[in-house]
Amino acid sequence: MESGEEIRLMKGNEALAHAAIRYGCDAYFGYPITPQSEILETLMAERPWQTTGMQVLQVESEVAAIHMVYGGAATSSSGPGISLMQGGLSYMAGANLPCLIVNVMRGGPGLGTIQPSQADYFQAVKGGGHGDYKVFTLAPASVQEMADFVADGFDWAFRNNNPAMILADGTIGQMMEKVVLPPFRPRRSDEEVRREYTWAATGLKRRHGLNRVTSLELDPSQMENKNRAREERYREAELRDARSESTMVGDAEVLLVAFGSAARVCEKAVSVGRAKGLKLGLLRPITLWPFPSEAVREAASSARGVLCVELNAGQMIEDVRLSLGGSVDVEHYGRMGGVIFTPEEVVVAAESFLLSLDKKKRE
Repeated sequence: MESGEEIRLMKGNEALAHAAIRYGCDAYFGYPITPQSEILETLMAERPWQTTGMQVLQVESEVAAIHMVYGGAATSSSGPGISLMQGGLSYMAGANLPCLIVNVMRGGPGLGTIQPSQADYFQAVKGGGHGDYKVFTLAPASVQEMADFVADGFDWAFRNNNPAMILADGTIGQMMEKVVLPPFRPRRSDEEVRREYTWAATGLKRRHGLNRVTSLELDPSQMENKNRAREERYREAELRDARSESTMVGDAEVLLVAFGSAARVCEKAVSVGRAKGLKLGLLRPITLWPFPSEAVREAASSARGVLCVELNAGQMIEDVRLSLGGSVDVEHYGRMGGVIFTPEEVVVAAESFLLSLDKKKRE
């Protein structure tokens, strides 16, 4: 362990809260909703304003929370609350402001259920608000990654002046595992903020006057220029920042593609399937945007088919199909409403998929 690291047994939500304090986050504004309420509860219990200076406030609504986040702070919610935050999220992207948003997903639509789901994929990666913008989206599959991705998300957001999101499902938020908490980082001083971040509204005049934080631009040519500059940053991120990991893909007949807790189930399904003589492999996207298209293509290059395994009706499968461009058959297997599939169910789905490929080949 490095100096300042600490090993604890805790929930994913709790680990994320501790990581935010240790990162040096300036502020967290949130509103409680299952299954992420422990984030706010843990921050309140830890009282970081007395140690690191981090401010923590429970506000009156998710709409209030997202508009208080503007610039370098964090908030968290679940699907219904994230829906209410989309206007503010679009405004921050338009104003080129960094922030970290955490969505611990529950079943929907509407209030739905408090059980785990992965049905907010579209909301996160396709731009839930208005306008042309993207959100860097990390999908943790463990309590350790809930902690680690706080720094990854904030670092990306500050490097690109753009919102970032940790998209976890309720299983990852609520489960308990051993986690190594990172060492404390010192919070940036006001002088460091003024020197390092040109977007910061410090109340002081710069060489070119006051810095106004706004997403409004009435000159269409200037608005287009700003959008083009933002799109260029996104293209660079797609080339540089896509992340994934793979398991036994080299000789796989069926490639499973899954993220979050679904990937954990699929990892076990790979071993269960191979014990039966069924060659399964797994590709886990770690970033949902930018999507690891090249890694998917490489992993699927020798497979007979690709099975997207998700806790939804089929959302990530669209990006998988776009990545593969019809070069291999792609199907979806999923459960909804908070029902979580077992490794054995995934294996049965893969076997059925192979039978359908055999039938298609004969025809």
